[in-house]
Amino acid sequence: MKTFWTVTVFLGISSMVSAQNWHIGVNGGIANYQGDLVDKYYDFRQTKGHVGLTASYELFDQIILRGGITYAKISGSDQYSNKDYLVARNLSAATAITELSFVGEFYLNNLYYKRYSPYLFGGLALFHFNPYTYDSAGTKVFLKPLGTEGQGISGYGKKPYALTQIALPFGAGIKYALTDNIRLGFELGFRKTFTDYLDDVSTSYADPNDLLTARGPLAVSLSYRGDELPGGDPVYPAKGVQRGGAKYKDLYYFTGFNLSFRMVKKTTNNNGLFRPGRKGKLACPTVPL
Repeated sequence: MKTFWTVTVFLGISSMVSAQNWHIGVNGGIANYQGDLVDKYYDFRQTKGHVGLTASYELFDQIILRGGITYAKISGSDQYSNKDYLVARNLSAATAITELSFVGEFYLNNLYYKRYSPYLFGGLALFHFNPYTYDSAGTKVFLKPLGTEGQGISGYGKKPYALTQIALPFGAGIKYALTDNIRLGFELGFRKTFTDYLDDVSTSYADPNDLLTARGPLAVSLSYRGDELPGGDPVYPAKGVQRGGAKYKDLYYFTGFNLSFRMVKKTTNNNGLFRPGRKGKLACPTVPL
């Protein structure tokens, strides 16, 4: 419901804007992440998708401010690792991500004078996530309440992680002017986060007896799952044994296409068709050489 109202307000604001320099857009493509359950930038067995809406303002011809809302899903699983000890750990997790972002885009070329331009972007984002997995019976289980590494349990000094956090989006792309008013782009955008718990895996194993007392048997069974594998080790690792790697924070990123439309056409004598140097206006007369 919160997402619905956010989208509604976002579209409402965009629809009320009548300035010539505003664009609205849509985007979509694939979503991936780097963390404790994925050790490749692109593992298409674990790749998910993203879709989004944007509103952009041309501050200058080559500098654009862009706000957006994006919905995505990311996932990771030890079963796809090429490291035997990670396969034996047998953990998996996925999460939906809802992101609000505000970035600045810098274009190398002026798209009113050239048909295409590479661009860079960077800014700030607020995102919400909530990692989950499926137990041995196929039931979806959200992981944060289980405190799988002892978060929130007395004696561990680990606070439960927040599900809404800040990220730093940055990346690059290339955009093509189909007309004065329609632009098609391809973009790769990274999100530097300040959490290592997108996949609920970060530090070390808790004592299974502490987990059992504080969170119940489900927390014990989902914090270590090697015993679910044929021939897997049924012995739960000792307290303090490394479960994940907390040195590097998790990173998620989107790769895909975007399409934007200028909301109000500027005065033009070419019906919006792209012509170098027009910027949607009457160009200066051509002086014969």
